[in-house]
Amino acid sequence: MKLTLGCIADDYTGASDLANTLTRAGLRTVQTIGVPANELKLPEVDAVVVSLKSRSIEAGLAVSRSRAADKWLRGRGADHVLFKICSTFDSTDAGNIGPVMDALRADCGEKTVLVTPAFPETGRTVYQGNLFVGLVPLNESPLRDHPLNPMHDSNLVRVLARQSKTKIGLVNLATVIRGPEAVRAHLADLAGTGVGAAIIDAVFDLDLETIGGVALDHRLSVGASGIGLGLARALVGSGGVPRGASRKTEEAPIGGPAACLAGSCSQATLQQVANAEETMPVLHLDPDRIITGPDEVRRALAWAAQRIADGPILIASSSTPDQVTALQSRHGRDAAGHAIEQAMADIAEALVQSGVRRLVIAGGETSGAVVDRLGIPGFLVGAEIAAGVPVLRAVGAKEGDMLLALKSGNFGGPQFFSDALGLMR
Repeated sequence: MKLTLGCIADDYTGASDLANTLTRAGLRTVQTIGVPANELKLPEVDAVVVSLKSRSIEAGLAVSRSRAADKWLRGRGADHVLFKICSTFDSTDAGNIGPVMDALRADCGEKTVLVTPAFPETGRTVYQGNLFVGLVPLNESPLRDHPLNPMHDSNLVRVLARQSKTKIGLVNLATVIRGPEAVRAHLADLAGTGVGAAIIDAVFDLDLETIGGVALDHRLSVGASGIGLGLARALVGSGGVPRGASRKTEEAPIGGPAACLAGSCSQATLQQVANAEETMPVLHLDPDRIITGPDEVRRALAWAAQRIADGPILIASSSTPDQVTALQSRHGRDAAGHAIEQAMADIAEALVQSGVRRLVIAGGETSGAVVDRLGIPGFLVGAEIAAGVPVLRAVGAKEGDMLLALKSGNFGGPQFFSDALGLMR
């Protein structure tokens, strides 16, 4: 297997988003969980997205895991690697975007790296280096209350400069709309002044196509699925991959019981959980009881056992931002988050052992904890449920065939859970 494009994603839901985007754009794509073991058999593909759970861990560990993934991808022929981050640039002043970017840049010997989280299809745009979520700057959006990585600055040049050891520049929209040669010339000028990474504006999909074409001149890029779209279109347009080569997984139905787990505290997920109560049984967990012992997990499993034979169920640990803040003040941020993630993983593991083979999971950290616990090494990309969220068919799972949907907190429409289950047959 010789790869055309390698990708390293800093969480599992973001990896699914990227794999879905690449597949739609025409690349045969597989998502793996961690660096694949040598014995894992992968189909012939154009791109591999290596999923890491590295967005909110200690920066040094994120760097080492990302470097291992980069080495694996380049060892299989990937000349260009995309370090995939969240479209809301989730990170703190200590990292992890900057440290990982610096390490990967040094490893591949790249002079200047293009960076953009823009993905207009999902309402993420960058103008004059400032990230907008819909119509508002990042720091005025609900992401200012993110429980792990609250974002209080919309200017990405400043944000990345606080994390990276290299000088950060800007390629503004006026340059981007003049086309690829203008961007290349501006990057050359920035490199001449010692700039090692440049935030690049993007407001429309056409901007992403320009960025993707230029990024392929380099060995590394950093961004959300929008830049992945630009890279894929550039590869297809240049003949780097055959047109129409993409194939989605079309296998026999899975059937059987289905369950949804919600750990995200985003406004979108909270509304989706509320809407789900009209169509399926919903259990709201008590976060304090989760942290203090196993009784809440046992309660959830007993509740599920009484209902799951009659149809899909939803178990939610999601809370409002005020409730999360109060919980963290009582128990500590890291301890609270870890306990809830592991409780959701406990529930998922028990449900799968009881016969559930279709799981819908909301929340990046929750998705990571569940997939790690289930030991699933990879996924084939299926039908798109919502922008950035495909149906995933497990590859190499010890429990056999399974379908999962891994949703970032802010993604999906109001009826996301019902929409997902409707496509997971």
